[in-house]
Amino acid sequence: MILGDSNATAALQPPKRSVTVDDIFRRVAVKNPQQLALIDAPNRSAFTDGAPLRLTYAQADRIVCALAGRLRDMGIPTDGIIGIQLPNIVENALAILAVLRAGMIAAPLPLLWRRADAIAALARVGAKALITCRQVGAFNHCQLAMRVASEVFSIRYVCAFGENLPDGVVPLGDLLTESPGEPLPPLERERLNNASAHLALITFDTGENGIVPVARNHLEMLAGGLSVTLESKLAQGARILSTIAPASFAGVSLTLMPWLLSAGTLSLHHPFDPQHLAQQQATDGCRTLVLPGPVALLLAESGAFARDGVRTIIGAWRAPERLATSAAWREPAAVLVDVPIFGEAGFLAARRMPDGRAAPLPLGPAAEPHGNSRGPLAAEAVRTAAGTLALRGPMVPRYAFPPGIERSGLPHFKIDRFGLVDTGYTCRVDPEAKALVVTVPPAGLVSIGGYRLPLHELREAVERIDAGATLAALPDPLTGQRLVGNAERRDMVAAALTAVGVNPLVAAAFRQRSEPPPAAESAT
Repeated sequence: MILGDSNATAALQPPKRSVTVDDIFRRVAVKNPQQLALIDAPNRSAFTDGAPLRLTYAQADRIVCALAGRLRDMGIPTDGIIGIQLPNIVENALAILAVLRAGMIAAPLPLLWRRADAIAALARVGAKALITCRQVGAFNHCQLAMRVASEVFSIRYVCAFGENLPDGVVPLGDLLTESPGEPLPPLERERLNNASAHLALITFDTGENGIVPVARNHLEMLAGGLSVTLESKLAQGARILSTIAPASFAGVSLTLMPWLLSAGTLSLHHPFDPQHLAQQQATDGCRTLVLPGPVALLLAESGAFARDGVRTIIGAWRAPERLATSAAWREPAAVLVDVPIFGEAGFLAARRMPDGRAAPLPLGPAAEPHGNSRGPLAAEAVRTAAGTLALRGPMVPRYAFPPGIERSGLPHFKIDRFGLVDTGYTCRVDPEAKALVVTVPPAGLVSIGGYRLPLHELREAVERIDAGATLAALPDPLTGQRLVGNAERRDMVAAALTAVGVNPLVAAAFRQRSEPPPAAESAT
């Protein structure tokens, strides 16, 4: 599926078959078949089924081919949309690559999304299948997926990794060990001739009016990954340890794409356990870490990077308004690359300045590496007449999805006639530095780690349960914001919110003060 004018898009491509994400993966697998590709956290069995996996590129390529074959055997058509909800484990990366190899479109879902959000997102895009696992912690994801499928008419299959799966779920775990199957039949000629312009990824943003699908083709995925790879100056064969799951455009761009573009090794950490993180880094020999920016600064203060051989930190800032006033980077042994993320519109990446302060956001075109005007364009930042930051460029989508949604009255990804996407973040211009400074997040939204929630909808849901209950958003040094709820019967409100199927971060706002904080996934 190509959005917009396919002829105009094709005119921008090389005359020969253009490169896709799967092409890059195949080439690395052919060149380095015995190199380690993907590594699970050693404590995997503590949060989900299965022993930790350590796969070479040859093994990963075989599994990707087998998974893609099973999807094609199910009769799912080319360009069918496949939802994926998995923790930060090897199967997550394999599933995304398999969907792309099958000629389909990957739609990763955040791990803490429950029934309400998953149904809203997958129904909007007409997903054909949902890939998940049996459980994460005490939560049964298979049960959730089957309930979602029963309410989303377009979903024909629920597929899952793990043991003791319920009836009706298509098992995928056998493909992790079986010998390779038959070669995949070729895709349509039109797809082959203009492969990189086809849609590859759908992620989901949240606006004041609800969930918004955001679609990108292979070229836009590659642009995002190239921006991070160049700014981080990753060497070929880089060993990367990531705490961030590929459940958003930024998540994919900071993890999967640098891994593939550097032909490296990707170790995955299910957040967040500092002891296990240090163990993984030492055991797997990772010199590059992908962390939330505030967590990176906190670990640096403890001296963690001075003794463990880390050389590059890629810091994700889900609350970019906090970057300009963040603490200076004082760790000489490692370089910090800040990545302020503006929802699903895009991001900007820049190394810390020599004095340790965050580099100013560019006003106008931003090339990579930062400050190199001759480098490839990453994005262009503009201050709108409303005083907000807008983005356009190679990583920013040019069309809303699904096609024609602009005429439906439904919430959609808004792109103006100049290709600009208003991120909603208020900013000011620093005339001396000729830069932008983000000051205020989008109105009406709560941002908790990687999750954006419409505050008025949450308050309405709480009021329907208990008219006397209140819900407020407060600043948080690590996650950007946090929710705090108050009610006469907190436990009753929390249980009712869970039953409705809202994000557990909302229900956790009403937990008793003595209870532990919500799941650590929220921090990333």
